[in-house]
Amino acid sequence: MASIQKRGKTYQYTISHTVNGKPKPIRKGGFRTKKEAQIAAAEIESQMNKGILPHLTPVPIDQYFDRWFKLYKTNISVTTRKHYEYTSNAIKEYFGSKPLQEITKHDYQMFINQFGSNKAKETVEKVNTHIRACIKDAVDEQIIHRDFTRNAVITWTVPAKKSAEKHLGYKESELLLKEIWKKLDKGLGYSLLLLGLTSGMRFGEMVGLTRKDFNFESNTVTINKTWAI
Repeated sequence: MASIQKRGKTYQYTISHTVNGKPKPIRKGGFRTKKEAQIAAAEIESQMNKGILPHLTPVPIDQYFDRWFKLYKTNISVTTRKHYEYTSNAIKEYFGSKPLQEITKHDYQMFINQFGSNKAKETVEKVNTHIRACIKDAVDEQIIHRDFTRNAVITWTVPAKKSAEKHLGYKESELLLKEIWKKLDKGLGYSLLLLGLTSGMRFGEMVGLTRKDFNFESNTVTINKTWAI
């Protein structure tokens, strides 16, 4: 049975706990009322009865996310890494170093709503996907015992780009082609642009080309690899 102590203007609970025959009581304070301390202590005792050892050391969400993606997302492209860094910055901007244990479903939904107030759906979904994967691992590690990202409602305000806005039109391509021809002698980059514009090759495919891929007798290019970016 937990005991409740008043410490100044706040309350603290103490739960008896033994490790290897030695007393290791679990304490946590800072509760505004005695009732709040009793409810929190009852939840910890319930977890312990199920064999779950509570993780009471505060774990800042920004630090945990950075450690998590650097540990589990090692074999990713530079572009994908930038996406995770973007998510990390969004977490820092809204939550700061707030402990995972103090974030509720309500808090997370407020974050999604504010973040999506000037973002497109795809951006909000990507950030939410990153954070959800991270929080699931925090649950597996028993740092927290509830997934506060579960069933979050994705909100956004910026409409997705139309297909025509994602690529150059015919006239724009003609103008670009003329400018590239004028500057072919100014660097390899212009040759790559010409190759991409006239062949439809992706950037990763172009930078992955080697001399062996070019057959100047048959005027063909073999595309059999791509460079991760």
